[in-house]
Amino acid sequence: MDNWRSLYAEKLATPEQALKHVKSGDRVLLGHAVGEPPTLVDALVARAPELENVEVVHMVAMGPAKYAQVGMEKSFRHNGFFIGATTRKAVQEHRADFTPCFFSEIPRLFQTTVPIDVLLMQVTPPDEEGFCSYGVSSDYTKPAAEVAKLVIAQMNDQMPFTGGPKIHLKDIDMIVEHSEPIVELKPPKIGDVERAIGENVASLVEDGSTLQLGIGAIPDAVLLFLKDKKDLGIHSEMFSDGVVDLALAGVVTNKKKKLHQGKFTISFLMGTKKLYDFVDHNPDVEVYPVDYVNDPFIIGQYDKMVCINSALQVNLMGEVNAEMIGNCQFSGVGGQVDFVRGASRSKGGKSIIALPATAAHGTISRIVCELDRGAAVTTSRNDVHYVVTEYGIADLRGKTLRDRAEALIAISHPDFREKLRAQAIELGSLSR
Repeated sequence: MDNWRSLYAEKLATPEQALKHVKSGDRVLLGHAVGEPPTLVDALVARAPELENVEVVHMVAMGPAKYAQVGMEKSFRHNGFFIGATTRKAVQEHRADFTPCFFSEIPRLFQTTVPIDVLLMQVTPPDEEGFCSYGVSSDYTKPAAEVAKLVIAQMNDQMPFTGGPKIHLKDIDMIVEHSEPIVELKPPKIGDVERAIGENVASLVEDGSTLQLGIGAIPDAVLLFLKDKKDLGIHSEMFSDGVVDLALAGVVTNKKKKLHQGKFTISFLMGTKKLYDFVDHNPDVEVYPVDYVNDPFIIGQYDKMVCINSALQVNLMGEVNAEMIGNCQFSGVGGQVDFVRGASRSKGGKSIIALPATAAHGTISRIVCELDRGAAVTTSRNDVHYVVTEYGIADLRGKTLRDRAEALIAISHPDFREKLRAQAIELGSLSR
């Protein structure tokens, strides 16, 4: 398409001109995580005195989320598919909402019960054919761009140009040029507990496995113990800096993947500039929408699919709570169940829930007889496979409830084992 340069000029706007198109009562979707367009969000928040009842929808927020702060209630109401540090308080104080949904199914909501009026996203400048890369976030951003009534893009020349589906300028309604660094997520601190968990999890990973990794100290600790593995692959909703080191060391080759052989397939990226430089114009990195990457039927086509996720609590039946502390929403399901079910379909697949045995400086056991009152079950006892702590590995698949209780007590912190056993006997889970 030769006329894209004239299209580009016609669609250029300042942030203020572009955000003038948001009306009271609109539903506005923000690009996900570090794909959130800071300049556009700032311009939206600046219109607070003029707007009423604008619903701001997204998953993880990496910006300050000023629209969810006290005093913004008349202008904005946040609706999250996942709760993060900057939006948690607003949800808990009932100034914002939480909508439970598997990550893979969020795009479907945009076509049914959660239609989008305005999408604010961040993309790269166009290539020679007029196509822009979604950069660090294709996940729900691409599906939303296909159905939103108005698409406003911050065009950022510091956004990495990644492979996978692109968007043409003709499909963007307004363009705001603004160059700024992509938000960086610093590597977490890895302590002795995380290292022990990482070593236990890594012992379950075979050569030639395809991995899904979450984010945080435990996934990064796992990566430290994979340096002697061979021909690992990545098909994951996201990855961070730790995978870069394994790729450069020749441990991650993606050669054994049954789909997208030789390629990293992910839905979004979060990390430091080291990660963003690695993926920029890297022909081996492909970023796809989440309804493809997280589809259990796609995941299940890989042999030896290993998914690694974390949790807040696991009870003695194997029910996993990964998202609530008591009756307070702390995070969300994310892609955990998508990958647990995908790995279950995989030949030789393994799903792993990895968590420290205790919380609150060792005063609370995360292996519990019963989940907290009011807490949701994220992964059911019918789906769970491996549970791993710093004290060992519990393989729950095919185990009776009595055997599960014994296996989970064995990997709990030693200080809590006697109490857990007594509670299990009292509830009838174990005999005296």
